[in-house]
Amino acid sequence: MEKQRTLLLIKPDSVHRGLIGRIINRFEEKGFNISAMKLIWMKREQAEDLYSPHVGKSFYEPTVEYMTSSPIVAVVVGGFDAINQVRKMNGATRPNEADPGSIRGDFGQRVDNNCVHGSDSLESALREIPIFFKDEEILDYERCIYRWL
Repeated sequence: MEKQRTLLLIKPDSVHRGLIGRIINRFEEKGFNISAMKLIWMKREQAEDLYSPHVGKSFYEPTVEYMTSSPIVAVVVGGFDAINQVRKMNGATRPNEADPGSIRGDFGQRVDNNCVHGSDSLESALREIPIFFKDEEILDYERCIYRWL
């Protein structure tokens, strides 16, 4: 297993419902690093870039509209096998199919309001993270953690 970084987005429904802290806490308790985080109102261009692999699909435009309708929290999560583990912790895309204990299983209400987004592959993470963060905004945890001990 290698250390990875992945993008986690806490979607408008979760921000509106006051779930930011509870969601972030799950990743911290699991031992992941929060390498960057910001509360933003996603621009349409960012949403179009993020969801560009889905252009032409029926859910593309409603998803872009939804993600730009209200603030979100963008997070870079780092740790061993972060991409797969974050996706597992997020749960199945459809909340009614997500396991209890997962974020979507515990908090998700509908597929179009399913609480969180996580990069689905290393390639996606490498493409998605720069949509929201410049390199200098991401903490190099390995470089500075020993200074804190």
